[in-house]
Amino acid sequence: MRKAEHHQHEVTGKNLGLAILLNTVITLAEAVGGIISGSMALLSDAAHNLSDVLSLIISYFANRLSKKGATERQTFGFRRSEILAAFINSATLIIIAVIIIIEAVQRLMNPVTVSTGWVIWLALASFVVNGLSALFLREDSHHNMNMKSAYLHLFTDMLTSVAVLFGGLAIRYLNWFWADSVLSVIIALYLLYMSWGIFRSSLRIMMQFTPEEIDVSNVVSKISEIRGVKNLHHVHVWQINEHDLMFEAHVDLVEDITVSNFEGILEQIKLTLRQQGVNHSTIQPEFSVDDRKQVIY
Repeated sequence: MRKAEHHQHEVTGKNLGLAILLNTVITLAEAVGGIISGSMALLSDAAHNLSDVLSLIISYFANRLSKKGATERQTFGFRRSEILAAFINSATLIIIAVIIIIEAVQRLMNPVTVSTGWVIWLALASFVVNGLSALFLREDSHHNMNMKSAYLHLFTDMLTSVAVLFGGLAIRYLNWFWADSVLSVIIALYLLYMSWGIFRSSLRIMMQFTPEEIDVSNVVSKISEIRGVKNLHHVHVWQINEHDLMFEAHVDLVEDITVSNFEGILEQIKLTLRQQGVNHSTIQPEFSVDDRKQVIY
């Protein structure tokens, strides 16, 4: 997450709608072609395309939900809905990758004849469709974890189509019938590698872990250097989404000062936090409160 992003990129659902339509068509075509041709790689690509459609639908509705304002019942609104979508999408990719590996290994042990004509032409069509769909979401993927997970689905499926195409050509012209299954395993391993980062990041946000770029000890040290601050404790740092970083803490003051005097100290604290990328903070001032003084409690 970049520090102190004052201007967030506005993500719309128009391009998602186009990607959903294109991928629905190619998924149906590949499923039929995979069954007719007997190609495991083509069926794997169809399964991945199906996950693309589902992930894009999830991303679309999550994007819409995230724009709803806060209410008395949802004081943060639905800002975390896109993180949930990213988590579901990345988890789906991991599950699909494991299934593909299992099926490909079974196919290696029990090879079958593959009709390469269907494989080659449908792989070409899938490459075009997924390439266009990924292009639609490319810009949004740089600014939004939800869109990045959807883009990853499409981009990796585009690469999958290339692998399926080469597999079909290898079988047709070199009689390498094992190529279909081997390429499926390579595709699945790549999916695991690419999806793990999003899965891990979205899970950390959902579990309200301290953002990795935040050094709590360093933040506490900087705030403790502010004149009038005696102690900082009960510190919590977490994220609502990849843009909104939250901070709360209790601050022991050196002197029993007025609220107006404390506001000067508070402004310095908030400035320090903004420099660390924190855009929302809640600070509780204390003078003679007898409580635990651990930084983390």
